[in-house]
Amino acid sequence: MKQMHLGVFEVAAPQVGGTLSWPHPRSQSVRFSELDYWISVAQLLDTAGFDFLFFADGFGYPSVDGDLPDVAARGGINFSGIDPTLLIPTLAHLTTRLGFVVTSSTGLDHPLQTARRFATLDHLTGGRVGWNIVTGASADVVAKLFGHTEMMQHDARYDQADEYIDLALNFWEGSWEDDAFVADRENVVLADPDKLHRVEYTGKHFSSSGYFTVPPSPQRTPVLFQAGTSDRGRAFAARNAECVFVQGTTVAQTAVNVADIRAKAAGWGRDPEALTIMVGASVMVAETHEAAVALRAEFDAMQTDEIVASLYAGNTGIDLLSLDPERSLEQLVADGKVGEMGQSNINRFLPKDGSAAPTVREILDQLKGRGTRGFTVTGDPVEVADQLEALMDATGLDGFLLEPIFAPTDLEDFACLVIPELRRRGRMPATPATGSLREQVTGSTGAHLAADHPGSRFSVTPAPVA
Repeated sequence: MKQMHLGVFEVAAPQVGGTLSWPHPRSQSVRFSELDYWISVAQLLDTAGFDFLFFADGFGYPSVDGDLPDVAARGGINFSGIDPTLLIPTLAHLTTRLGFVVTSSTGLDHPLQTARRFATLDHLTGGRVGWNIVTGASADVVAKLFGHTEMMQHDARYDQADEYIDLALNFWEGSWEDDAFVADRENVVLADPDKLHRVEYTGKHFSSSGYFTVPPSPQRTPVLFQAGTSDRGRAFAARNAECVFVQGTTVAQTAVNVADIRAKAAGWGRDPEALTIMVGASVMVAETHEAAVALRAEFDAMQTDEIVASLYAGNTGIDLLSLDPERSLEQLVADGKVGEMGQSNINRFLPKDGSAAPTVREILDQLKGRGTRGFTVTGDPVEVADQLEALMDATGLDGFLLEPIFAPTDLEDFACLVIPELRRRGRMPATPATGSLREQVTGSTGAHLAADHPGSRFSVTPAPVA
């Protein structure tokens, strides 16, 4: 029976998914800037058996007509937040097995900066860190914050990201041999110079010449995550990712995306089943069905058209409230800006199977209470376990990233009510897995990249003698 991997999708901000929840009495997420809050969350997940805590991150915010909408500021809709990367060493120190994944863009820093940061985190966490690779976010907001006029086009950003990752892998895999760090006090040898390798890289977007200063960390390369379900995003995932976070729209489309990513990975010579593919899920569970439904209704009642539109504009650059509500997004296809950001959240409303595209009014209704979240699951513990199992079996998914509604209460409820039921069914191990994040998430027998991953070609460690 396929094991169910579980992560938690979070932001170091007031709430997840661009929906409104922080004012609810069950939610404590407005404490997002308090270290003690995150320590309690991490320790809960660590003990319960979750694989990792995933932090989405970015510098942007919703923008309508070039400015921050009042509703985003007042409601905390993808606005305000802190840098989650700085939380990770403390959280790792106070947990024993939980992994930590953090988002970092390929459009801002030089690959050397990213390589150094993640190698350091991998050391400090004992091999429990992953990198969620994104190419950009928040339309042109981030570009302007960093002094640029506009964001690079969608597919071109992915081309640049392929090169970005190759250079980062050069640093992680191609600079130090496994035993180059000696630390021999008696002979006063810190590093063996014969086992250090100079990086020489010249590409279209990046170049570098010199030595990487960080010794090999437990995993060398952090576990490579990717979230993006556009055509180019799936191709990127197949080449680079070890864990893929796909968008949960419909069961049928999710199954298509999962199969496509695995097939494309096989085209790169990779084991397609070695990719761990997960989807977001907002789970509302209570001891009874009626109580869970009532809690979901309380959440839904907090949402408005203005909240939905603010979120959607921040993700795609499209202000739904400025459009004709009785027409579909096809009214904007001729606009060259459409599709440069949030392409997954645009394409989902422009079906290519011949079915009618939803109107803007229908899009607002679909997104209300859902935002950028994935599947919605509501019920008692048995019903929730049934729904999660059915989603896995119907799509080929490997697990779920829980997207809390009223954090951290939802996570406490899931840990107490659903995980025991999943263990009873054999979907989760009786004893939580341990080891590096790579071993826990991918099931590999070692902490390093798989031999069939394209990044392994950069390794400078001699193969063991047979």
